Amino acid sequence: FAFTLSPRCGVRLRPGAVRACGGEAGCQAREAAGSMAVVVMKFGGTSVANIERIRNVARHVKREVDAGNKVAVVVSAMSGATNQLIAWVKEASPNSIYDPVEYDAVVATGEQVTAGLLALALQDMGHKARSWTGWQIPVKTTAAHGAARILDIPGEEISRRLDAGEIAVVTG
Repeated sequence: FAFTLSPRCGVRLRPGAVRACGGEAGCQAREAAGSMAVVVMKFGGTSVANIERIRNVARHVKREVDAGNKVAVVVSAMSGATNQLIAWVKEASPNSIYDPVEYDAVVATGEQVTAGLLALALQDMGHKARSWTGWQIPVKTTAAHGAARILDIPGEEISRRLDAGEIAVVTG
């Protein structure tokens, strides 16, 4: 389960995968997997800025699933959420340099909220979906806080879930 990094948009691709970027549909990577494609879709903060937009993203994802594809979705925090979380960190710790581990614990919650909401929207549309955080996959990185590089993504569990027809909604 090896990946390469797309130079244009930063989406990690398995060898032989094809990446396509565009507008409302976000960034997508497709990989042939027998007769069924594995589609990885990435949606940034503006695409998931509110519940209406999250439901719109869910409709894009549903179209891919209904077309017979296995789908993994990577989502950012809702537009403005990260800035608000950072402001709260600074407000909670105005007189000191804050602990980077706790900073990450707070700021990561923005993506977690979006992933959970999208999984719920997909479930509401009748699809099996589950939200995933980096540590649950797990995404293995270097120890360089704030500038870590991905070393490995053992994707066996997500692959098993995709093969069972579940949509993976991943923070990122």
